[in-house]
Amino acid sequence: MGRMIDQIRASKLPSNMMQFAARGALQVPPAENIEILVYLARHNPVFGGLARMTLAGWDQNASVAAAADPLTPREVLDYFISPDNLRPPLLPALLENPSISEGQLIKIAIGASKELIEIMLKSSRVQSLSGVLEALLANPYLEKEKAAEVRTFLSGARDVSSFANSASFIEPQTQSAEMAEPAANSESSAEGDEGGDEVVSAYFAEHATDIAEEWGKPFQAIGGIELLGANYLPTSEVADEPVPAPATPVTVAETPAAAARPTPPKKAAAPVRENALQKINRLDVKGRIQLALKGNKEERSLLIRDGTKVVALAVLEAPKLSDGEVEKFASQKNVLEAVLRQIPLKRRFMKNYKVVRNLVGNPRTPLDLGLGLMKHLLSADLKNISGNKEVSETVRKLAMKMYKQKEDQAKKK
Repeated sequence: MGRMIDQIRASKLPSNMMQFAARGALQVPPAENIEILVYLARHNPVFGGLARMTLAGWDQNASVAAAADPLTPREVLDYFISPDNLRPPLLPALLENPSISEGQLIKIAIGASKELIEIMLKSSRVQSLSGVLEALLANPYLEKEKAAEVRTFLSGARDVSSFANSASFIEPQTQSAEMAEPAANSESSAEGDEGGDEVVSAYFAEHATDIAEEWGKPFQAIGGIELLGANYLPTSEVADEPVPAPATPVTVAETPAAAARPTPPKKAAAPVRENALQKINRLDVKGRIQLALKGNKEERSLLIRDGTKVVALAVLEAPKLSDGEVEKFASQKNVLEAVLRQIPLKRRFMKNYKVVRNLVGNPRTPLDLGLGLMKHLLSADLKNISGNKEVSETVRKLAMKMYKQKEDQAKKK
């Protein structure tokens, strides 16, 4: 006979048995009882309310045992760690459970009460996770004394060598020769270190909730990687250039001196360098955010197309971002709408006329944004946009109307 939870999922139990299940009264092992209750609480509209009440008053020792066990079903752990269902006595066990991701802990930290903050700061795991500590710093309930304690933990976490793995950051800036950027790309990721760490920390704290929600998303370029070109394809996907056949050697009598001449040693094959796309593909959300803020121009040009919004928007906060890059971003059709909406919110970008013009002429720009920016355009650009078949008809008509108005005003002068 299969487990009772399988019969409940298959809706094979009669109503009276389902009611027993929602009260936790079935004769099954404690762990399965909890699994059944969580399933009913999340998926059963009839008995879900009763199951939630039962879980809220469930035996504390059994609940703590389930919360601490890494093998507890994911749905149960997700239920226990959810801010809506979290019971403070279970939190210490949940914090140390490796099956609970850092992203889930960040969600708790960003809105934790004073009681929960106190519990979190006693956790050795929390003390080593910078993302969670940064989220705590952004918590409005964090008291000044506790804030100082969090900063101390945060400083210590950054000094621990294992922090890069536990917090899923990008690799340390000191890289091996095989991973070094070519000399032609002189703006390396490490060059953003001056003040870069502060920018990264501030961004993590400000967007802790978004980061937690987008935690597991891999890099997916808007428009697909086929538009990136051969330079960004993984080495295994780039066809090797054909090697020409050696010319037929001319037979020459070998002199004793030539025979004695040593054969020059073969040069060692140069290590294959990881390209920017390969580097980005192996990073998680936090690693890509750090690269967006501290990386080079080539890396920013890829990450601005990241389908994960919190990563793409980080590019616009990069200290080394140039006006020329923003001009290009403003005209791109393969970026998120959120990127195009964010650009005008930066006063520095709006001082650049080309940025404004490119946004209005970009068919990807939201209609309300494009219409609002048109008043800043010169007559010649209004005329060009009025004939641009890629933008919406509304934009074209308004551009022509504004162009005629400006021309009429110029004639009156």
